[in-house]
Amino acid sequence: MDYGIANQQGQVSSNEAEAILQYAQKSGIDTLDTAILYGDSEQRLGEIGLRNWQVITKLPAVPEGCNDISKWVQNTVKESLKRLKMIKLYGLLLHYPQQLLGCSGDKLYQVLQKLKCDGLVKNIGISIYDPSELDELCGLYRFDIVQAPFNILDRRLINSSWLSRLSEQGIELHVRSIFLQGLLLMSSEIRPVQFNRWKTVWSEWDKWLDKTGLTPSEACIRYALSFSEITKVIIGVDSLRQLNEVLHSAQGKLPVVPPELVCSDTDLINPSRWGK
Repeated sequence: MDYGIANQQGQVSSNEAEAILQYAQKSGIDTLDTAILYGDSEQRLGEIGLRNWQVITKLPAVPEGCNDISKWVQNTVKESLKRLKMIKLYGLLLHYPQQLLGCSGDKLYQVLQKLKCDGLVKNIGISIYDPSELDELCGLYRFDIVQAPFNILDRRLINSSWLSRLSEQGIELHVRSIFLQGLLLMSSEIRPVQFNRWKTVWSEWDKWLDKTGLTPSEACIRYALSFSEITKVIIGVDSLRQLNEVLHSAQGKLPVVPPELVCSDTDLINPSRWGK
């Protein structure tokens, strides 16, 4: 589907998607992150072929009034595997982990464990918007993977200590939104005016980039890769050219990042709040 504030191309064509996957695999990338709710991505990935790929997908919210959660989850995952043309997932994440805190939370978690026992899923986990969600969830359940937003402006994982705590507990941490949906890659000339209210942040950002000579892409990806506690860094691209640029940007050192280059305002660092 059309995704990302910086996306100018719309949905990626099947030919371009296949070229991206081939080049990514040759470059040493071995994991794909998708979701049932991501348009027709599972179907198209399955059509391209996923041999030698580790695939993580995400389960949508259990429907209200669902009488048999176990059956619904198992059927949904089997349909996902059918679309992907795979026999096993590397990871299955809950897109709406707050459902674990509801009255059917234990049943939901038990069926995730059963999927592991049955060999359909290797790892189970959750996709979160804010590290504060982990305070309660990780106290109740054990996860193999946590996916969370993280970037040079968004240091919530660090400040909450969850970056180190997840690593200490042996939980894989997969970070997304390292480019803040592409917002951090935009120049001031093309950045939407709705973000002008954070002009102090952009001023610090531009000043540091100018001082170091880094491109925005180099700064963003090298920052995320600089943390040993992070297991995987998730990137989204809509062209082979973009992927090549990202891989090139990953090579090289990261200068010291100024402590003031940070933002705690969720209206900026949480894209789901944009426009509210």
